Amino acid sequence: MFEYEFMVNAFEAATIVAVASSLVGYFLVLRGQTFAGHALSHVGFAGATGAVLAGISPLFGLVLATVLAGAGMGFLGERFQHRDVAIGIVLAMSLGCGLLFLHFFTAYATQATALLFGNVLGVEAPTVLALLALGSVIVGALATISRPLLFATLQPELAEAKGVSLRRLSMIFLVIVALATAASVQIVGILLVFTLMVAPAAAAQRVTIRLWPGLLLSVVLALVEAWLGLTLAFYTDWPTSFWITALGAAIYMVALLGSRQKHAASGMHEHDHHHHGEDHLMRGAVSGTGEVKRLSPRDEGIAAQARPLSSSSHEL
Repeated sequence: MFEYEFMVNAFEAATIVAVASSLVGYFLVLRGQTFAGHALSHVGFAGATGAVLAGISPLFGLVLATVLAGAGMGFLGERFQHRDVAIGIVLAMSLGCGLLFLHFFTAYATQATALLFGNVLGVEAPTVLALLALGSVIVGALATISRPLLFATLQPELAEAKGVSLRRLSMIFLVIVALATAASVQIVGILLVFTLMVAPAAAAQRVTIRLWPGLLLSVVLALVEAWLGLTLAFYTDWPTSFWITALGAAIYMVALLGSRQKHAASGMHEHDHHHHGEDHLMRGAVSGTGEVKRLSPRDEGIAAQARPLSSSSHEL
Protein backbone atom coordinates (compact mmCIF):
# COMPACT_ATOMS: atom_id res chain seq x y z
CA MET A 1 0.00 0.00 0.00
CA PHE A 2 2.78 2.46 0.89
CA GLU A 3 4.62 1.72 -2.34
CA TYR A 4 2.23 4.11 -4.04
CA GLU A 5 3.07 7.77 -3.71
CA PHE A 6 -0.56 8.85 -3.65
CA MET A 7 -1.19 6.65 -0.60
CA VAL A 8 1.82 8.10 1.23
CA ASN A 9 0.58 11.61 0.49
CA ALA A 10 -2.92 10.64 1.63
CA PHE A 11 -1.69 9.24 4.95
CA GLU A 12 0.50 12.28 5.60
CA ALA A 13 -2.31 14.71 4.81
CA ALA A 14 -4.87 12.75 6.83
CA THR A 15 -2.53 12.62 9.84
CA ILE A 16 -1.96 16.38 9.83
CA VAL A 17 -5.65 17.18 9.47
CA ALA A 18 -6.75 14.58 12.04
CA VAL A 19 -4.47 15.99 14.73
CA ALA A 20 -5.36 19.64 14.11
CA SER A 21 -9.10 19.16 13.65
CA SER A 22 -9.53 16.84 16.64
CA LEU A 23 -7.84 19.32 18.99
CA VAL A 24 -9.99 22.17 17.71
CA GLY A 25 -13.05 19.93 17.77
CA TYR A 26 -12.56 19.16 21.46
CA PHE A 27 -13.04 22.82 22.40
CA LEU A 28 -15.78 23.23 19.78
CA VAL A 29 -17.82 20.45 21.39
CA LEU A 30 -17.03 21.70 24.90
CA ARG A 31 -18.31 25.17 23.98
CA GLY A 32 -21.45 23.81 22.30
CA GLN A 33 -20.64 25.47 18.95
CA THR A 34 -20.69 22.45 16.65
CA PHE A 35 -23.52 23.83 14.51
CA ALA A 36 -21.64 27.09 14.01
CA GLY A 37 -18.63 25.06 12.89
CA HIS A 38 -20.80 23.21 10.40
CA ALA A 39 -22.03 26.51 8.97
CA LEU A 40 -18.43 27.59 8.37
CA SER A 41 -17.85 24.62 6.08
CA HIS A 42 -20.77 25.67 3.86
CA VAL A 43 -19.51 29.23 3.77
CA GLY A 44 -16.20 27.77 2.60
CA PHE A 45 -17.94 26.06 -0.32
CA ALA A 46 -19.31 29.37 -1.52
CA GLY A 47 -15.87 30.92 -1.10
CA ALA A 48 -14.13 28.16 -3.05
CA THR A 49 -16.58 28.20 -5.97
CA GLY A 50 -16.61 31.99 -6.03
CA ALA A 51 -12.80 32.01 -6.16
CA VAL A 52 -12.78 29.73 -9.19
CA LEU A 53 -15.31 31.96 -10.91
CA ALA A 54 -12.96 34.88 -10.23
CA GLY A 55 -10.01 32.94 -11.61
CA ILE A 56 -8.08 32.38 -8.37
CA SER A 57 -7.22 29.34 -6.25
CA PRO A 58 -10.25 27.59 -4.69
CA LEU A 59 -8.21 26.85 -1.56
CA PHE A 60 -7.51 30.56 -1.14
CA GLY A 61 -11.20 31.35 -1.53
CA LEU A 62 -12.12 28.58 0.91
CA VAL A 63 -9.74 29.83 3.61
CA LEU A 64 -10.63 33.49 3.09
CA ALA A 65 -14.39 32.91 3.25
CA THR A 66 -14.27 30.69 6.34
CA VAL A 67 -11.90 33.00 8.20
CA LEU A 68 -14.05 36.08 7.50
CA ALA A 69 -17.21 34.20 8.46
CA GLY A 70 -15.60 32.86 11.63
CA ALA A 71 -14.44 36.31 12.67
CA GLY A 72 -17.89 37.73 11.97
CA MET A 73 -19.66 35.04 13.98
CA GLY A 74 -17.23 35.55 16.84
CA PHE A 75 -17.79 39.32 16.76
CA LEU A 76 -21.56 38.88 17.01
CA GLY A 77 -20.97 36.61 20.00
CA GLU A 78 -23.76 34.94 21.93
CA ARG A 79 -26.43 36.79 19.98
CA PHE A 80 -25.59 34.71 16.91
CA GLN A 81 -23.68 31.59 17.90
CA HIS A 82 -26.53 29.93 19.79
CA ARG A 83 -29.33 30.93 17.44
CA ASP A 84 -29.83 27.85 15.33
CA VAL A 85 -32.29 29.51 12.96
CA ALA A 86 -29.87 32.30 12.05
CA ILE A 87 -26.99 29.87 11.60
CA GLY A 88 -29.18 27.57 9.54
CA ILE A 89 -30.10 30.44 7.21
CA VAL A 90 -26.43 31.33 6.75
CA LEU A 91 -25.66 27.66 6.08
CA ALA A 92 -28.39 27.30 3.44
CA MET A 93 -27.57 30.62 1.77
CA SER A 94 -23.89 29.72 1.53
CA LEU A 95 -24.63 26.40 -0.12
CA GLY A 96 -27.07 28.10 -2.47
CA CYS A 97 -24.48 30.71 -3.47
CA GLY A 98 -21.98 27.94 -4.13
CA LEU A 99 -24.42 26.21 -6.47
CA LEU A 100 -25.10 29.53 -8.22
CA PHE A 101 -21.39 30.06 -8.83
CA LEU A 102 -21.19 26.54 -10.27
CA HIS A 103 -24.03 27.42 -12.61
CA PHE A 104 -21.86 30.12 -14.14
CA PHE A 105 -18.76 27.92 -14.28
CA THR A 106 -19.89 24.39 -15.08
CA ALA A 107 -16.37 23.22 -16.01
CA TYR A 108 -15.58 23.21 -12.29
CA ALA A 109 -18.23 20.57 -11.47
CA THR A 110 -15.72 17.73 -10.95
CA GLN A 111 -13.59 19.76 -8.58
CA ALA A 112 -16.72 20.89 -6.78
CA THR A 113 -17.64 17.27 -6.11
CA ALA A 114 -14.21 16.77 -4.53
CA LEU A 115 -14.82 19.83 -2.35
CA LEU A 116 -18.20 18.53 -1.22
CA PHE A 117 -17.15 14.95 -0.48
CA GLY A 118 -13.37 15.09 -0.23
CA ASN A 119 -10.65 13.46 -2.33
CA VAL A 120 -7.75 12.61 -0.06
CA LEU A 121 -6.34 10.12 -2.57
CA GLY A 122 -5.82 13.01 -4.97
CA VAL A 123 -3.71 15.08 -2.57
CA GLU A 124 -0.29 15.96 -3.99
CA ALA A 125 2.99 16.70 -2.22
CA PRO A 126 2.66 20.54 -2.40
CA THR A 127 -0.79 20.27 -0.81
CA VAL A 128 0.66 18.15 2.01
CA LEU A 129 3.21 20.88 2.71
CA ALA A 130 0.47 23.51 2.67
CA LEU A 131 -1.58 21.43 5.11
CA LEU A 132 1.45 21.02 7.35
CA ALA A 133 1.93 24.78 7.50
CA LEU A 134 -1.79 25.32 8.10
CA GLY A 135 -1.90 22.61 10.76
CA SER A 136 1.08 24.14 12.57
CA VAL A 137 -0.65 27.53 12.63
CA ILE A 138 -3.85 25.94 13.96
CA VAL A 139 -2.18 23.97 16.76
CA GLY A 140 0.08 26.88 17.71
CA ALA A 141 -2.77 29.36 17.85
CA LEU A 142 -4.97 26.98 19.82
CA ALA A 143 -2.18 26.33 22.32
CA THR A 144 -1.75 30.08 22.79
CA ILE A 145 -5.39 30.73 23.70
CA SER A 146 -6.24 27.37 25.30
CA ARG A 147 -5.98 28.53 28.92
CA PRO A 148 -8.25 31.61 28.72
CA LEU A 149 -10.48 29.74 26.24
CA LEU A 150 -11.09 26.93 28.72
CA PHE A 151 -11.69 29.39 31.53
CA ALA A 152 -14.15 31.42 29.43
CA THR A 153 -15.92 28.26 28.28
CA LEU A 154 -16.55 26.90 31.78
CA GLN A 155 -17.20 30.15 33.63
CA PRO A 156 -17.76 33.05 31.21
CA GLU A 157 -19.03 35.47 33.89
CA LEU A 158 -16.02 34.92 36.13
CA ALA A 159 -13.62 35.04 33.17
CA GLU A 160 -15.03 38.37 32.05
CA ALA A 161 -14.72 39.70 35.60
CA LYS A 162 -11.06 38.63 35.53
CA GLY A 163 -10.46 40.70 32.40
CA VAL A 164 -10.95 38.15 29.62
CA SER A 165 -12.50 39.69 26.51
CA LEU A 166 -15.10 37.06 25.59
CA ARG A 167 -15.89 38.59 22.21
CA ARG A 168 -12.25 38.83 21.15
CA LEU A 169 -11.55 35.32 22.40
CA SER A 170 -14.58 33.99 20.52
CA MET A 171 -13.43 35.68 17.32
CA ILE A 172 -9.94 34.22 17.58
CA PHE A 173 -11.28 30.74 18.34
CA LEU A 174 -13.76 30.73 15.45
CA VAL A 175 -11.01 31.86 13.08
CA ILE A 176 -9.01 28.84 14.25
CA VAL A 177 -12.09 26.67 13.67
CA ALA A 178 -12.36 28.16 10.18
CA LEU A 179 -8.76 27.21 9.40
CA ALA A 180 -9.33 23.69 10.71
CA THR A 181 -12.46 23.46 8.57
CA ALA A 182 -10.53 24.50 5.48
CA ALA A 183 -7.94 21.82 6.20
CA SER A 184 -10.54 19.12 6.85
CA VAL A 185 -12.27 19.83 3.54
CA GLN A 186 -9.19 18.47 1.77
CA ILE A 187 -9.78 15.09 3.41
CA VAL A 188 -13.50 14.47 3.92
CA GLY A 189 -15.15 17.34 2.08
CA ILE A 190 -17.43 20.16 3.13
CA LEU A 191 -20.51 18.03 3.77
CA LEU A 192 -18.61 15.57 5.99
CA VAL A 193 -16.30 17.94 7.86
CA PHE A 194 -18.01 16.95 11.14
CA THR A 195 -16.46 13.51 10.82
CA LEU A 196 -12.93 14.45 11.86
CA MET A 197 -13.70 17.59 13.82
CA VAL A 198 -16.63 16.57 16.01
CA ALA A 199 -17.00 12.78 16.22
CA PRO A 200 -13.62 12.02 17.90
CA ALA A 201 -13.97 14.93 20.35
CA ALA A 202 -17.54 14.05 21.28
CA ALA A 203 -16.58 10.40 21.81
CA ALA A 204 -13.57 11.37 23.93
CA GLN A 205 -15.70 13.56 26.18
CA ARG A 206 -18.08 10.64 26.66
CA VAL A 207 -15.21 8.41 27.77
CA THR A 208 -13.35 10.76 30.15
CA ILE A 209 -14.05 14.05 31.92
CA ARG A 210 -10.33 14.75 32.39
CA LEU A 211 -8.96 17.48 30.15
CA TRP A 212 -5.57 16.25 28.98
CA PRO A 213 -6.56 12.57 28.61
CA GLY A 214 -9.63 13.79 26.73
CA LEU A 215 -7.56 15.84 24.29
CA LEU A 216 -5.16 12.96 23.74
CA LEU A 217 -7.99 10.48 23.23
CA SER A 218 -9.64 12.83 20.75
CA VAL A 219 -6.44 12.89 18.67
CA VAL A 220 -6.02 9.11 18.88
CA LEU A 221 -9.59 8.46 17.77
CA ALA A 222 -9.26 10.89 14.86
CA LEU A 223 -6.06 9.15 13.74
CA VAL A 224 -7.77 5.76 13.96
CA GLU A 225 -10.63 7.07 11.80
CA ALA A 226 -8.28 8.54 9.21
CA TRP A 227 -5.75 5.69 9.00
CA LEU A 228 -8.24 2.85 9.12
CA GLY A 229 -10.53 4.66 6.69
CA LEU A 230 -7.70 5.04 4.16
CA THR A 231 -6.70 1.39 4.58
CA LEU A 232 -10.25 0.12 4.07
CA ALA A 233 -10.71 2.40 1.06
CA PHE A 234 -7.53 1.03 -0.52
CA TYR A 235 -8.56 -2.61 -0.16
CA THR A 236 -12.29 -2.24 -0.90
CA ASP A 237 -12.24 0.54 -3.51
CA TRP A 238 -15.06 2.26 -1.64
CA PRO A 239 -14.89 6.05 -1.07
CA THR A 240 -12.49 7.10 1.68
CA SER A 241 -14.95 9.67 3.02
CA PHE A 242 -17.55 6.95 3.50
CA TRP A 243 -15.21 4.81 5.57
CA ILE A 244 -14.00 7.73 7.70
CA THR A 245 -17.58 8.84 8.31
CA ALA A 246 -18.77 5.32 9.14
CA LEU A 247 -15.89 4.80 11.56
CA GLY A 248 -16.57 8.15 13.23
CA ALA A 249 -20.22 7.27 13.77
CA ALA A 250 -19.31 3.81 15.07
CA ILE A 251 -16.74 5.19 17.53
CA TYR A 252 -19.19 7.72 18.89
CA MET A 253 -21.95 5.13 19.29
CA VAL A 254 -19.60 2.82 21.19
CA ALA A 255 -18.52 5.68 23.46
CA LEU A 256 -22.16 6.72 24.00
CA LEU A 257 -23.28 3.21 24.92
CA GLY A 258 -20.27 2.75 27.16
CA SER A 259 -20.90 6.00 29.04
CA ARG A 260 -24.56 5.12 29.58
CA GLN A 261 -23.68 1.73 30.98
CA LYS A 262 -21.11 3.34 33.24
CA HIS A 263 -23.62 5.84 34.61
CA ALA A 264 -26.21 3.13 35.09
CA ALA A 265 -23.77 1.03 37.09
CA SER A 266 -22.25 3.76 39.24
CA GLY A 267 -25.28 6.03 39.73
CA MET A 268 -26.03 9.51 38.51
CA HIS A 269 -24.16 11.26 41.34
CA GLU A 270 -20.78 9.58 40.95
CA HIS A 271 -18.88 12.86 40.63
CA ASP A 272 -20.98 15.09 42.90
CA HIS A 273 -18.27 15.34 45.60
CA HIS A 274 -15.25 14.48 43.43
CA HIS A 275 -12.49 17.14 43.78
CA HIS A 276 -14.32 18.83 46.72
CA GLY A 277 -12.90 22.29 47.34
CA GLU A 278 -10.40 22.14 44.48
CA ASP A 279 -12.73 23.73 41.95
CA HIS A 280 -14.49 26.11 44.35
CA LEU A 281 -13.31 29.21 42.54
CA MET A 282 -14.30 27.88 39.11
CA ARG A 283 -17.78 26.93 40.36
CA GLY A 284 -18.23 29.94 42.61
CA ALA A 285 -19.45 32.43 40.05
CA VAL A 286 -22.71 33.85 41.26
CA SER A 287 -25.57 33.96 38.77
CA GLY A 288 -28.06 36.79 38.44
CA THR A 289 -30.42 35.08 40.86
CA GLY A 290 -27.79 35.04 43.60
CA GLU A 291 -27.43 31.26 43.52
CA VAL A 292 -24.15 29.44 43.05
CA LYS A 293 -23.76 28.34 39.46
CA ARG A 294 -22.92 24.63 39.24
CA LEU A 295 -21.24 22.81 36.39
CA SER A 296 -22.09 19.48 34.85
CA PRO A 297 -20.05 16.47 36.09
CA ARG A 298 -17.96 16.59 32.89
CA ASP A 299 -17.21 20.29 33.27
CA GLU A 300 -16.53 19.90 36.99
CA GLY A 301 -13.80 17.40 36.21
CA ILE A 302 -12.26 19.67 33.60
CA ALA A 303 -12.57 22.73 35.83
CA ALA A 304 -10.77 20.98 38.68
CA GLN A 305 -7.76 20.46 36.44
CA ALA A 306 -7.97 24.01 35.12
CA ARG A 307 -8.32 25.78 38.49
CA PRO A 308 -5.01 27.72 38.09
CA LEU A 309 -6.58 29.54 35.16
CA SER A 310 -8.69 31.78 37.38
CA SER A 311 -5.63 33.14 39.15
CA SER A 312 -3.71 33.75 35.91
CA SER A 313 -3.49 37.06 34.13
CA HIS A 314 -5.73 37.09 31.06
CA GLU A 315 -5.38 39.82 28.51
CA LEU A 316 -7.42 38.37 25.64
